[in-house]
Amino acid sequence: MAPAFSSPPGRPRAGTAAPMRRVLVIGNAGTGKTTLAVRLGEALGLPVIHLDALYRKPGWQSTPRDEWRATLSDLVERDAWVMDGNYHSSLDVRLPEADTVVLLDLPRRFCIWRVITRWLTHIGRTRPDMAPGCPERVDWEFLRWIWGYPRTALPDILWQLDALPDTTRVHHLRSRREIDRFLAAARAAPHA
Repeated sequence: MAPAFSSPPGRPRAGTAAPMRRVLVIGNAGTGKTTLAVRLGEALGLPVIHLDALYRKPGWQSTPRDEWRATLSDLVERDAWVMDGNYHSSLDVRLPEADTVVLLDLPRRFCIWRVITRWLTHIGRTRPDMAPGCPERVDWEFLRWIWGYPRTALPDILWQLDALPDTTRVHHLRSRREIDRFLAAARAAPHA
């Protein structure tokens, strides 16, 4: 059964007229999560939290699981934020605290093209949204992960989103046009 929020794409659930204050931006690598989070943060006047910059340690080392979950618990307790990052295994910490979830679900070929373009743009350097000491890199394992995302991660993410209360706005955006329309609507909406 398809999740209730998936049609029409990007339509918020009922009962969600309050301004966006805690926005989670998730999706496959290369979908533009960071770009959307920055633009949304500017539009809403909210601080942006880049999870990649907090999860990674120099040399692409990962934060230990218990430490990471404690960090996330502290972050989601803040009054307002736009948070971008995948980290599927920690959605259970982030989803209940979000009033709005934006799932970017773009075609795999587009995602791979964006990741390779990003790598070429930042080759040998660390992106601004990444932890220091983590120069941009791409390998076959990462590209396979991106290609497999619709089969491996997306079904569970959709299930988790469908289980959220109706008070949580869920926007499932499947194209650049839908993302642009969502951002335009966010810019036009009153902010408290």
